[in-house]
Amino acid sequence: MATSAYFLTLLNLLIIILASSTSTFVASTRTYSSLSASRCAILTSSCSNTRHPDLCFSSLASAPVHVSLNTQMDVIKASINVTCTSVLRNIAAVNKALSTRTDLTPRSRSALKDCVETMSTSLDELHVALAELDEYPNKKSITRHADDLKTLLSAATTNQETCLDGFSHDDSEKKVRKTLETGPVRVEKMCGNALGMIVNMTETDMASATNAVNTEGGSSGSWPIWMKGGDRRLLQAGTTVTPNVVVAADGSGKYRRVSEAVAAAPSKSSKRYVIRIKAGIYRENVEVPKDKTNIMFVGDGRSNTIITGNKNVVDGSTTFNSATVAVVGQGFLARDITFQNTAGPSKHQAVALRVGADLAAFYRCDFLAYQDTLYVHSNRQFFINCLVVGTVDFIFGNSAAVFQNCDIHARRPNPGQKNMLTAHGRTDPNQNTGIVIQKSRIAATSDLQSVKGSFGTYLGRPWKAYARTVIMQSTISDVVHPAGWHEWDGNFALNTLFYGEHKNSGAGSGVNGRVKWKGHKVISSDAEAAGFTPGRFIAGGSWLGSTTFPFTLGL
Repeated sequence: MATSAYFLTLLNLLIIILASSTSTFVASTRTYSSLSASRCAILTSSCSNTRHPDLCFSSLASAPVHVSLNTQMDVIKASINVTCTSVLRNIAAVNKALSTRTDLTPRSRSALKDCVETMSTSLDELHVALAELDEYPNKKSITRHADDLKTLLSAATTNQETCLDGFSHDDSEKKVRKTLETGPVRVEKMCGNALGMIVNMTETDMASATNAVNTEGGSSGSWPIWMKGGDRRLLQAGTTVTPNVVVAADGSGKYRRVSEAVAAAPSKSSKRYVIRIKAGIYRENVEVPKDKTNIMFVGDGRSNTIITGNKNVVDGSTTFNSATVAVVGQGFLARDITFQNTAGPSKHQAVALRVGADLAAFYRCDFLAYQDTLYVHSNRQFFINCLVVGTVDFIFGNSAAVFQNCDIHARRPNPGQKNMLTAHGRTDPNQNTGIVIQKSRIAATSDLQSVKGSFGTYLGRPWKAYARTVIMQSTISDVVHPAGWHEWDGNFALNTLFYGEHKNSGAGSGVNGRVKWKGHKVISSDAEAAGFTPGRFIAGGSWLGSTTFPFTLGL
């Protein structure tokens, strides 16, 4: 995590920016012509591997002479530092808008607060990325370093999109977005540039590391050394978890509300902190913030322990802030709990659970709502033996998320609506994100089954340009339309998305009638499909064992 000196430097800079009467930030008056030949060469070479090379070069060409720019690693670090400065400027601009604008609707104000939260999270992610680069490639395998770095930059990029997406619901909000979008768009491109350089560097290094053996279960899919014999197929979940604290709605625990137990939990804990939530219905909105790490919720069974809310977009919330439970702290676990949003199909976006925590896992949990049930926002997540129920885009976001042995059920939507199981939000082809549904069951709830002919149900549609979703080794019922997938808006993303299907079964699994988009693929190779298994797609071999939940790393 960040050092105190680092945060003091950033805080001082933020104070200077906030105090300034102008939004113009002049990094340096040096001209590009003053660059040395070697400095120009390394910038040109490094930036050529990015999606926005002109921005990459211009943002770094004015770096002070004392900033070392002799290697590709130097350029990546300098790029991330410059991006941090831009994030601080954007936070200052948003805070200024919050304090001075008189034309803000309640939802616009909420969206601005969401921006401060997501931008601040990006700042943390960028700093962790710098710390990872300082240790590269010695602390762990290059493969694991690469996956962690790509995850951090992918999440930082996603946070800029999340900020802007909050101003999407009416014309007054879109006007606010117009006045603020330049900063987040620029930072998103800068994060993408750093990500592109990291991908180039790590892929080159991995190709050079001949005969290297990855023992951490990262992207190479190798098994960690502690997994032997039959353990390679499945680890059984532990049956007993000793709680640190008990929550009970009837007053028999230390706390009556889940949010109170989270607030009292230790910050930045490296040890698992278990909150047992006894049987009951908890009507509250719960947030596990980024400083509350390694927290675990343990319920008394998904039908008995229910956390429920009804915040929604129609009544004035942003999608981001509508979540009944929102989890950002790394290493979050939950088992035997229902997360629910009861707003209903007419209230549009209404999230039951939002997850932005890295290395988060859920076992025997239910996620119940209608539109936007489960917001797999960012980072790496795993779901095992879970039930997800919804209507429109009901699994959505830009994380790397694997659903294994889960039930994904569409329910009856409003007249005129179509059911979309997924809506992935990848905006950059270098992001290591996607939604994977493996060894699961895709079907309809009883209220939809009897009228399924009146409502189209599809495996997904592309929320963003590089949406990636893979359905494999799963049973797909006849509730799914033969075309399988649906467009978002005309031809948007149809050539850049990646929708894969591999060895599925059931009445709705036939691929002959599927869409003919460039981005859709029937995956015939087990070797290609293996890239989307937990062992490779979310580096599961390095962390799933610590969850005590069952899992399979491979096909």
